Amino acid sequence: MKTDDKIITKSPTTVVKGRFAPSPTGRMHLGNVFAALISWLSVKKQDGKWVLRIEDLDPQRSRLEYARLIEDDLHWLGLDWDEGGLDDSGPNPPYRQSLSGEIYEEALRKLKETGLTYPCYCTRADIMATQAPHESDGRVVYSGKCRPLELGGTLTTPPEGKSERATRLIVPDETIHFTDRLYGPQAVNLAEHCGDFILRRADGAWAYQLAVVVDDARMGITEVVRGSDLLLSSAQQIYLYRLLGLPVPEFAHVPLICNDAGQRLSKRDRSMSMEEVRKVAEPSHVIGQLAHLAGLLPAPFPISAQGLLHLFSWSAIPKLSKII
Repeated sequence: MKTDDKIITKSPTTVVKGRFAPSPTGRMHLGNVFAALISWLSVKKQDGKWVLRIEDLDPQRSRLEYARLIEDDLHWLGLDWDEGGLDDSGPNPPYRQSLSGEIYEEALRKLKETGLTYPCYCTRADIMATQAPHESDGRVVYSGKCRPLELGGTLTTPPEGKSERATRLIVPDETIHFTDRLYGPQAVNLAEHCGDFILRRADGAWAYQLAVVVDDARMGITEVVRGSDLLLSSAQQIYLYRLLGLPVPEFAHVPLICNDAGQRLSKRDRSMSMEEVRKVAEPSHVIGQLAHLAGLLPAPFPISAQGLLHLFSWSAIPKLSKII
């Protein structure tokens, strides 16, 4: 099968398919497990299939040993997948993004054919020095500094002395509307939210937005369950789905688990990492605690993931951005 076929001619499926797509840049923490559990329960409640995809796009931080630990932790918790993982079991390999470069190349070629891409010579330092952060959350919205004159920008000639370049995608001054299963109707203006965004970095690394769209489409994913910090990025992905002529999955974002200080968990929170958790708790205790936080249990009593299935309901999950 040619690469082109993998991306564009994927036909929609009636089988519900969800996915868990962790980055192997450290040991999983309880926030990662919370999103995995909700995704697994949602798919299994609908007699669907659950995919494990390893998002190892970052060549500097991704480690194979972390990917193996992710698989071991999921097995320990009873969250087994139907396809994917390091052994590429299933009909849509590869399930590691680091092995999918040719597929992303084909998608990038199709986007270039739209006439909406251009080379960007800005460094992160250039962007931070010339643009003010977004008032509410510190985001920096790209100004379009490198957008060429013929594409509605101001750049007439490439800057001298800069050979490395990223590839950006022009976004319209348009509001993308979608409905999140938990948080309801959303409206995101791409020009105001992010500006023209990167498809491929100057160092050759693929951008998350492009890779995740291509992979979810070719793997037949029908629902995307992940943390609420990625809610607004759904608009960028919907824009890409449309440009590539791909079916858009349903989105469901879940609250972030935070530490006692109200900060979202990171892989630096060792007390919440699976390495530490497995020293002091059984799988049923971990599942029970997370199910309680999700509103599925009145108290954090021990239970298996399989035992939760008959209790799962999206209406029970709190519509909060974070849970402390």
